Amino acid sequence: MSIDQKTLDEIALTRAEYEVLVERLDREPNHLELGIVGLLWSEHCGYQHSKPLLRLFESDAPHVLIGAGKENAGAVDIGDNLAIVMKVESHNHPSAIEPYEGAATGVGGIVRDIFSMGARPIALLNSLFFGPLSDARNRYLYEGVVSGISGYGNCLGIPDVGGQITFADAYSRNPLVNAMCVGIAKHEDVILAQTGESGNVLLLVGADTGRDGIHGATFASVELDTESEERRPAVQVGNPFLEKLLLEACLEAAQTGALVGMQDLGAGGLTSSAIECASNDGTGIDLDVALVPRREDGMTPYEVMLSESQERMLMIVAPENVDKIQSIFDRWDLHSVAIGHVTDDGMARIREKGEIVAEMPVRIITDPPLYRLAGVEDTKMEAIRSSTIDDLDNDPTEKTLLKILNSSNIGDRQSVYQQYDHQVMNNTVVAPGADAAVLRIQGTTKGIALKTDTNGRYCWSNPFIGGAIAVAETARNLICMGARPLALTNCLNFANPEKLEIYYQLEQCILGMQQASNSLSVPVISGNVSLYNESEDGPILPTPLVGMVGLIDNIDKHCTPAFKNAGDLVYVVGSQKLEQDETTLGASEYLSVMQHETKGTPSIDLDLESLIQDFVLKTIDKQLIQSAHDVSDGGIAVAIAESCIWGEIGLSGDTHALNGSKDASLFGEAQSRIVLSVTPENSDQFESLAKEGNIPFFKLGTVQGTNLDLPGIVNLTVDEMTLAWKNALAESVEKR
Repeated sequence: MSIDQKTLDEIALTRAEYEVLVERLDREPNHLELGIVGLLWSEHCGYQHSKPLLRLFESDAPHVLIGAGKENAGAVDIGDNLAIVMKVESHNHPSAIEPYEGAATGVGGIVRDIFSMGARPIALLNSLFFGPLSDARNRYLYEGVVSGISGYGNCLGIPDVGGQITFADAYSRNPLVNAMCVGIAKHEDVILAQTGESGNVLLLVGADTGRDGIHGATFASVELDTESEERRPAVQVGNPFLEKLLLEACLEAAQTGALVGMQDLGAGGLTSSAIECASNDGTGIDLDVALVPRREDGMTPYEVMLSESQERMLMIVAPENVDKIQSIFDRWDLHSVAIGHVTDDGMARIREKGEIVAEMPVRIITDPPLYRLAGVEDTKMEAIRSSTIDDLDNDPTEKTLLKILNSSNIGDRQSVYQQYDHQVMNNTVVAPGADAAVLRIQGTTKGIALKTDTNGRYCWSNPFIGGAIAVAETARNLICMGARPLALTNCLNFANPEKLEIYYQLEQCILGMQQASNSLSVPVISGNVSLYNESEDGPILPTPLVGMVGLIDNIDKHCTPAFKNAGDLVYVVGSQKLEQDETTLGASEYLSVMQHETKGTPSIDLDLESLIQDFVLKTIDKQLIQSAHDVSDGGIAVAIAESCIWGEIGLSGDTHALNGSKDASLFGEAQSRIVLSVTPENSDQFESLAKEGNIPFFKLGTVQGTNLDLPGIVNLTVDEMTLAWKNALAESVEKR
């Protein structure tokens, strides 16, 4: 073959894949054709290593309108002829190079995924993963990413209502920036990425096309190295004010009923947008790059087709409706240019001033080679999982609790959330910081709860269990707000899947997530895969992020985690006693903070999880519960401390016998536990229902006073805990 290795590396195509392409085409591709295929066959667009595994997820359910892999995002019915449209995406590699623009355009991209389906975006969430803030580079990435998210998102007028921020050494050279967007639409207004019949017009709307973002998708399909800085031009540059105009114009166009289809220009730009639409309908496309509005002179067809300039959308319109749609964009002062048409010959035909410069069958170039490997577990993991956890810290439990509350993974995130506008639209009922965000659905009595969550340490220690816990804990968070989980989206962040131990992590996490989603009846309706998150310092922790939406039929019945009233009784469901053994400290925040290591393994009983979630949701609906907060990172001590802090009131505990370690009982992270507070008047009914349902529970104490006081175990004032918790993240940023 005449192709040189440098060219193949530039488009992240292997020589074997190139030979497959030549065989399929029965000729060698030209430069533009090679660029198109390299993009569509990249891991970022083609899901070469993950697609066979993603097929394991269950998407079907009566309320699912659009399942995983079918459109830009998934959609579920919430009644009243309304659909929730949701998806989570990553912008990891760009954010590692240019944190502000990388994060900003990540927000822009996920928002376009939602309104390209005719849904109005109503909420954003962000899950961010960085190395320790003691390192100057990590602080630069952290501050740039947070600023990029707020700088772009706030301009769009979409509330940023929650998310997750995690710090670990493994993310130092390779931060993760995952953004989730949720939208709402009437059923009849939902638009699909389809071409319809031959002769329909391809209408390119929005921003002019430049050279930014070329090879962005292929850049996201390789490891980061010392030369990654040279790929800075592959990072797109965003304009949120233009995106706001595009959003409103596209939604207006969608509601005319005149659109056949719509697809945003995200990863892969015009190439993926046009060709994937054709692939969805088994049609072809014929477009002329000379018709594409440009903001730079001298652009080649290669640059136009592979540009990832932001704030662009492709619309497919019947010829008789083109004028109607273009008049809308004229009114919004946005470009709308017919650049081609749909054909019935199944070919992707690219022209420049009428001359054909690329021509290939759509079915060939949208069918990348797929790889199902035989993953192998890292040999050292068995020893790590089986490590005994018996050399616990001897500090007083008060000192330990304050130290964990003051850790960067547990402490208050208000310094971040205050940069996001979470009240715009006036639908936010529960703001960032609780177990999940809660929004009202205008014109109805309903609300939705939204959450993103995962734990990389769990998934590193045991990928299967970690994947299952990611789903279970996210659902548990929604339950605590009084919401019934409807569906989930995921963003699978992993290192290089060509390494068998990484592929093993990916496969096992997916299998664990699948088992949990099936056990809890939460279908997977959309998602994203971000692989090759690995630098010369090593791989990231396996980080399968779960985003979930839940429905609250009556918004007035929503719950929060803060203790409410003096005299309320505090119960723990999911366990019959406070005492826990040392195994519950496996892969815990306690071990990370106090001993700077990860050993042992987490565990979960999904049957118990389902039982507990159903019970808590039922008792919240019966309005027996004053507060609900799940036990997760930091164990039960952190959970009750947070409920005290949020409620600005103490807890007087009953006497609990602890024969083993206090630290394991307080900071162990045994799953399926929820801390509830109940009024004395409702306690008998609560206990009766728990016993009838065979729910393990115990009474922890009573809400009162100004201290968290578990006799003989821990005694701290709420003010002490609040000070440690509130200053955690700010202190980490300020440390130089």
